[in-house]
Amino acid sequence: MSAGTTVQAVMSAVDASIELRDGTRLLDGANVEVRRGELIAIIGPSGSGKTTLLETLAGLRRPTSGRIEVGAHSVPLGYVPQDDIVHRDLTVDSTIRYAARLRLPSGTSPEALDLAVDRTLALLGLTERRDVTVGSLSGGQRKRASIATELVVQPGVCLLDEPTAGLDPTAAGSLMRALRSLCDTGTAIVVTTHNLADLRVADRMIVVSNGGRIVFDGAPSEGAVHLETPLAPGTPATASVERSGWPTEDVPTDPDETIPPPQHSERRPRIEQVAVLARRNVELVIRNRMSLAIMAGSPVLVVAMLAALFPEHAFDVGAADRTVAISLVYWLAFAGFFFGLTFGLLQVCTELAIVRRERLVTIDLGPYLLAKAVVLLPILGVANLVMIATLSVLGRLPSLGSAELMRVWAMLGLDAVAGLTLGLLASSSVASPAQAALALPMLCFPQVLFSGAVLPVTSMAGVGRAIAASMSDRWAFEALARSLGVGDLPAGSPARRAVELHGHALTGPIGVHAAIMIALTLAFGIAARVVLARRTR
Repeated sequence: MSAGTTVQAVMSAVDASIELRDGTRLLDGANVEVRRGELIAIIGPSGSGKTTLLETLAGLRRPTSGRIEVGAHSVPLGYVPQDDIVHRDLTVDSTIRYAARLRLPSGTSPEALDLAVDRTLALLGLTERRDVTVGSLSGGQRKRASIATELVVQPGVCLLDEPTAGLDPTAAGSLMRALRSLCDTGTAIVVTTHNLADLRVADRMIVVSNGGRIVFDGAPSEGAVHLETPLAPGTPATASVERSGWPTEDVPTDPDETIPPPQHSERRPRIEQVAVLARRNVELVIRNRMSLAIMAGSPVLVVAMLAALFPEHAFDVGAADRTVAISLVYWLAFAGFFFGLTFGLLQVCTELAIVRRERLVTIDLGPYLLAKAVVLLPILGVANLVMIATLSVLGRLPSLGSAELMRVWAMLGLDAVAGLTLGLLASSSVASPAQAALALPMLCFPQVLFSGAVLPVTSMAGVGRAIAASMSDRWAFEALARSLGVGDLPAGSPARRAVELHGHALTGPIGVHAAIMIALTLAFGIAARVVLARRTR
């Protein structure tokens, strides 16, 4: 950008300050204009407020005073935090392609999408690594893949927090040259950095001192007095970038020829978000062999344990004791709940940072959670059906007609869905898989103790009965017992004593039970949406 050229700001901070309740100032009256085609480097000591300024510009933090303004024409925004927050099990191509599907306007043709992906891979030197999983990349390549998910839509403004942190000098220089070339196409780039070498390609340098106060905003060569370490000799105010050695694959360079301009203010319709996210979830499940093995192996292991524990013909009318049948029904119900709970428990906490980033410009949380359920429900349905069919063949369940089988499967499915949404709620509430593992017994024990199998609901204290009313496994247990005819015994049968201990819980219609499980599922789902909204705000 030549000196003296006036370019309209696409984003501005006007007297923006952030002050905590205790009076601590994180940002102090910041005034920054971000202009089209500029590369701005924000520099300063650790803890001075560089990231706070960047997050405020990105809209992740709201100023307590002052404001953030955007230009007359809204432009697509890209934000890349310091951590590499991309799915490590996906390939580079898939990672960028899903980002493009979520960010490019509805109606974008497959050819235009391919073009956008190819151009981004070429820009960041990832074409030869496109079929490699992200987890197998080097640190520098992984950083480029993370940045590529934002650059694929050619944002008007891209904000990057410490993009060269942890990279060797060669990788850092290559990355900054790539960003510089992106500026040449009109995108404004704002980076925070501790690396003074990054300033060689910067148009402007903003120096932030402790307390979030901007002490300099201008050409890098003129701001050396404000730095703890002087600039290296020859650092120019506006560098002429040497691009030799940088990949230049044969891809079109004019996005307006084939790709509709992205609309920052409009997200894809929710149904399209669900479709893209569900497709990504399917690929993640398939590529994570450990998770896939657990999902496939859990029903097999549970069926084997139930078959080994319970004898045949426990549901025969002539059986001397109905306790065995009641116990089998309960553990069948708990298995369905447990499958759903464990399937959902690691779905959100392992990608919370990704959700936070994508929520900024890409997705809505309702479609995100629904896409999880869309993928996992068929897996749960198959697992439950296999479990019921196998136990029936082994003689552990009574002979069932097709209608009875579908009713049992439906009740077990409602139990599994309630467990799944509870798992999603818990996963949205914890910060790590380790915390999710600790939460598992806390979620399971109440379902076991207050289901009515250990102690009949009629024998519980008042508080216990109130808690039991909120346990989805309790209603599933009773519905399955009714569907499997546990209480269908002739008067005077000695086996009726075990059924009578439960009052009328094990006999009668199941409509109310199904309605309560559906209501609990909706409550857990809404709660997961609310909690996730607070966690990613």
